Amino acid sequence: MTLVTLKDVLTPAYNQGYAVGGLVTLGWEDMRAYVAAAEAENAPVILQAGPSCREHTPLPVLGKMFRHLADNASVPVVAHLDHGYTFEDCKIALDSGFTSLMFDGSRKPLQQNIDETAAIAEMAHAAGISCEGEVGFVGYSGGEGSNGTDPAEAAQFAKESGVDAMAISVGNVHLQENKEGGLDEDRIRQIDTMTEVPLVIHGGSGVPIEQRTRLARETSICKFNIGTELRMAFGAALRDAVNQDPSRFDRVTILKETHAPVEAAARAVIRAFGAPPQG
Repeated sequence: MTLVTLKDVLTPAYNQGYAVGGLVTLGWEDMRAYVAAAEAENAPVILQAGPSCREHTPLPVLGKMFRHLADNASVPVVAHLDHGYTFEDCKIALDSGFTSLMFDGSRKPLQQNIDETAAIAEMAHAAGISCEGEVGFVGYSGGEGSNGTDPAEAAQFAKESGVDAMAISVGNVHLQENKEGGLDEDRIRQIDTMTEVPLVIHGGSGVPIEQRTRLARETSICKFNIGTELRMAFGAALRDAVNQDPSRFDRVTILKETHAPVEAAARAVIRAFGAPPQG
């Protein structure tokens, strides 16, 4: 299997009751480990390039990296733009070979968000790729507070925007390092009953593992974005590698030692989503 769209992996997840990991990448080392983890678990994976990743590496380069990994993978791999804030962001990602565009208009008034997301969805669909939108703002740990998703607004957004997946704000928070919180399941079920589109949880690192597994099985949540949890695994592995021999300076040698720990952490994340073996 090879490069696929977001819709390609979320449609079976929606129909069969499991989720796919949207794993947030920052560089070659973690994205390579994520694909290795997906192959080891025989499950699909979504490689995500968010704003901080794009600050470090230009989108055209990221597109080539994602596509190279996908072309050599034995499982489905999605090349996904995470939190594109402008039409231009999304157009550059499309031109760079991404197969999924996430436009984030969640800070904007509902109708403006719908209209701008619909334009991105139209562009994506014309090119044969997917679009994810967001309704209700997901806040940041230690930063901006969340604005929870109104179920009626979610229903309108899902109907009018044309998205293939819809991110919602239901107690999830970006950059959360612990799992002491949890999601508002009543609100999720209200949204679920009013929509027929795969749902997405951003800030998935703060969601307890048991809840991830159960909601993937029982609701329309088909994608959890996981970043902080995996960055912590990478940081710990890198710190250990540096501290083992302070005289080392070759970064290739040092970075190689992050692969196995990050792959193991990603395997645990992917396994909890319950995807059946890929045919």
